[in-house]
Amino acid sequence: MVEANYSKITTPHSPSVLRVEGSHFSEASNMRAIVLRSLDVIIAISALIFLFPLMAATAVIVFLQDGGPIFYAQRRIGYRGRKFACFKFRSMVIDSEARLKALLDSDPEARAEWDRDHKLRRDPRITAFGAFLRKSSIDELPQFFNVLRGEMSVVGPRPIVDSEVPRYGWRFQSYISVRPGLTGLWQVMGRNNTTYRRRVAIDHVFARSLTVRRYIWILIMTIPAVLLRRGSF
Repeated sequence: MVEANYSKITTPHSPSVLRVEGSHFSEASNMRAIVLRSLDVIIAISALIFLFPLMAATAVIVFLQDGGPIFYAQRRIGYRGRKFACFKFRSMVIDSEARLKALLDSDPEARAEWDRDHKLRRDPRITAFGAFLRKSSIDELPQFFNVLRGEMSVVGPRPIVDSEVPRYGWRFQSYISVRPGLTGLWQVMGRNNTTYRRRVAIDHVFARSLTVRRYIWILIMTIPAVLLRRGSF
């Protein structure tokens, strides 16, 4: 089995070792997949039950602010390249796409930031309540439904859209080798404070070194990352 750390991925060099490992790789991978999927389902069901009052209150406030849709579903790329609708509480104005186009067409600095990070620190599309949802990560709670549907994991790379694929290059194969997640190595290592290039590298290392132990470690480290709102905007 391939071992990895954050700085380097190493593999055995002996052909005999590779043959021995290959005989057990499928069985070990299947067992790991079963354990991780079981954890996903248990955590998602528990979270949805525990967080139901918060999610219900959030839904009411999102609707009351402008009468628009409560949820926002965007097509994202998931495991093995399959597309799925990624759910979020809506944090933007109803005409968000038109506003983004107008801003990028009129503001070269905003265009450069968008081209570099695929995000805007001062995004005019985000509502006042939406800014709070994003800072607190409450907007992503509906993705527990994606986890139950098997489209996402609790822990994994953040799901990307088609326009982000070229940024991954050959590492895109690593990205689609695991399910995207609500939280992941990128989020606990700084989230939006890191460059997009580093995010891609982190996703690659995560996919190549995913274990049950690392899954649990990232889950634990997510708690202070969310409470301290590190790198969120």
